[in-house]
Amino acid sequence: MSTPLLDRTAQTAVPVLDVLAGRWSPRAYDSVTPIDEAKLAAALEAARWSPSASNTQPWRFVVARRGTELHARIVAALLGFNREWAGNAAVLIAAFAEQSDAEGNPRPWAQYDLGQAVAHLSVQAHSDGLFVHQMGGVERDQLAALPGAEERFAPVSVIALGELGDPSALSERLQQRESAPRTRRAIAETVIASA
Repeated sequence: MSTPLLDRTAQTAVPVLDVLAGRWSPRAYDSVTPIDEAKLAAALEAARWSPSASNTQPWRFVVARRGTELHARIVAALLGFNREWAGNAAVLIAAFAEQSDAEGNPRPWAQYDLGQAVAHLSVQAHSDGLFVHQMGGVERDQLAALPGAEERFAPVSVIALGELGDPSALSERLQQRESAPRTRRAIAETVIASA
């Protein structure tokens, strides 16, 4: 599907890498084109090589392709308006943080490391022409019941991944969100102390 690309490049205060300025989280996904398996593999490989405290790698993913029962189960676990659009994504990935190791030792950095892994996945996917949208509005109990989700793996989020779709296929409310200006608070409000 050929969809006109909206220019969503961030207007940064100082220059950053093009792939970072250009990355954004759409809601309009192509509902027909299957995932490019090589690009999906590259995104997962980027996550695999993200930084990890003591190389513990406390992230786990359940990867579900559109059209499968697993994909439908993840869609069913989404809350609110995420259900309106996310099911069109070629892939949904449930992201888990390994809160403790197999022996029960806690890993308090697990969610931090999971966030880094997903960030690497996101940047690689965007570099390869795919789009990622992360969602925290999920029913965690339903994600915890997915195959492979051990009790020590805390469900954190769901990631939509795929080709960009036509924003006009979205509801009017979501079309407005899709085209709204991108904003972030100023650096001065983020850096709370600097010497």
